[in-house]
Amino acid sequence: MSGPVEFCGLRLAHRVINGSGTFDAIAAWRVFGAALTRHFPFSAYVSKTITLEPRAGNPPPRLWEAPGGMINSIGLPNKGLAGYLEEDLPQLCELLAEAGTAGHGSGEGDDPASVPLITNVMGSTGKQLAQLVAACDERAEIAAIELNVSCPNVETGLDIGADPAQLEQVVLACRERTGKPLIVKLTPNTADVPACAQAAESAGADAVSLINTLRAMALGPDGDVWLGGGTGGLSGPAIRTVALAQVAAVARRVSVPVVGMGGVQRAAHARDLIDVGASLVAVGSESFRDPTVAGRIAHELAA
Repeated sequence: MSGPVEFCGLRLAHRVINGSGTFDAIAAWRVFGAALTRHFPFSAYVSKTITLEPRAGNPPPRLWEAPGGMINSIGLPNKGLAGYLEEDLPQLCELLAEAGTAGHGSGEGDDPASVPLITNVMGSTGKQLAQLVAACDERAEIAAIELNVSCPNVETGLDIGADPAQLEQVVLACRERTGKPLIVKLTPNTADVPACAQAAESAGADAVSLINTLRAMALGPDGDVWLGGGTGGLSGPAIRTVALAQVAAVARRVSVPVVGMGGVQRAAHARDLIDVGASLVAVGSESFRDPTVAGRIAHELAA
C-alpha cells in the first residue's frame, strides 16, 4: 500500500484523495497558508461540484447532526462554469503546484509534478454534462473529470445515475467530448448499484467512485422538516458498512478502478475499502472535524 500508485494514467503519490465538496482547498489556503501546501493531505484534489450556471445552494438550515454522522442539504453552491474557470481554477493550480513542489506531487526525481486536479461536474441533463465535460477538456490544468450523477441534494442528477440505460447514454455523450480520464460518481440510492457501474464502464468510463451520501431527512423539535431543502445526504461513520458492501459489489462487477469512500476516519477503514477492491480511498466528512486526517491516513497506510 506504500509508495506512488497509478490511477487512470495519473501517477499519484499515495492512495488517499478527497471526496468532492468536503475540503475547500482555497478557503483552507487562505487560513493556513504555506502550512497547507507543506502538508497537503491528498494525492489528487477533487473540486467541489461545478454546474453550468451559478448556484446559491439550498435555503438554511443546511446541516443536521445525526447519530454517527451528519445530514447535509447544502445544495451544491458554486460560481458556475465561467466563474470556476476564471477565478477558482487559477487559484487551485497555484496551490496544487506549490503542494507538488513541497513533495506531495507525483513527479519523479527532482521534478515533482503538481498534485493532479480532478474537476467534478453536474448537470440536470446529459447535454449539460457533455457541455461541462467539453469545457473542462479544453483546459490542460484539469487532469481528470468526475461526473456527479448521484447527488441526493438535488433531484436531477439522481434520476440519471439511478437508471443504468440512461446513465450509459449520458456517459457515452461525455466520453465523446473528452480524452481525459472520466470518473463516474455513482449513486447509492438505487436498487442495483453494480448494474449502474457496469453501464458506466460499458460507455467508456475510466473509473467509478462510490458511495455518495444516502438520502435522508430530519425533523426538528416541533415535528416539522428541519432542512431547508427538505431532504439531504447522510454521510460519516453511519454509512461505512453500506459503503463497504457497495464498493465490494461494484469491484466484483467492473474491471475499471474503483474509488471507495464513506465513513473513512482512520487507516483501518481505508484498508477495508482497499481490501474489497478499491484502488483509491476518498476522505469526506471526517475532514470537517479534522482537516489533517487524510494526511495521517496516507502516512499510516504507507507504514
